[in-house]
Amino acid sequence: MKRICKELCVQVIIVGSGKLGQELFTSFKEKSVFPVLTWAGENTHPFPSVVVHTGSGRELDDVVRYCESTRSILLELSTGSALLAQQVACPVVICPNTNILMLKFMALLSQGGHHFKKYKIHITESHQADKSSIPGTAVNLAESLGVAPEKIQSVRDVDVQRNVLGIPQEYMSRHAYHRLVIEDGLSSIVLETKVFGSMPYADGVAQIIQAVSANVLEPRRYNILELIEMGWL
Repeated sequence: MKRICKELCVQVIIVGSGKLGQELFTSFKEKSVFPVLTWAGENTHPFPSVVVHTGSGRELDDVVRYCESTRSILLELSTGSALLAQQVACPVVICPNTNILMLKFMALLSQGGHHFKKYKIHITESHQADKSSIPGTAVNLAESLGVAPEKIQSVRDVDVQRNVLGIPQEYMSRHAYHRLVIEDGLSSIVLETKVFGSMPYADGVAQIIQAVSANVLEPRRYNILELIEMGWL
């Protein structure tokens, strides 16, 4: 199979003008970690790049064609993407989360979660009130533990987030909280994760870009947890 290799000094293209896309572009510009551009359609500079898709999917077909023709790597940050089933002729890394610490926890559960499938499990997730997309990380955790996604409890009420979950007021507009409770009668395990602000995600994307630029990827889909398991992150 044909393999595709990238240089460490790589051009990065951000697709999407929403909150995440703007945060990534601003962070990379301020830190000068990569030459970074915003997506300008297939007329964007035609050089091998790492393309970070954070958009709604409207431009996704054009983005895939660009990556295939320029031998670029595509990072898919949008949940529920058509790329989960679409055939591709370029490397595509599916990222349900980009916080590296959280990804390592997810990788741990993906490898050992089956040990807990016979127990009573309750999953709670909380994000900022305006989050309407699928809670991809919570769904991933549920799948690892054998829990149906529709059983995940989603919290968007600010009072509950502040007074019950303990989310600091300054992070109400940007947080990710997950709580897993695994019970067996009078025995229980409680696992809780908290990510506050946008910096952990931007720093994580930068590390992922460095990892895919420094290694050889085949033109196929990868789940970001594969990169964790291979020790790239």
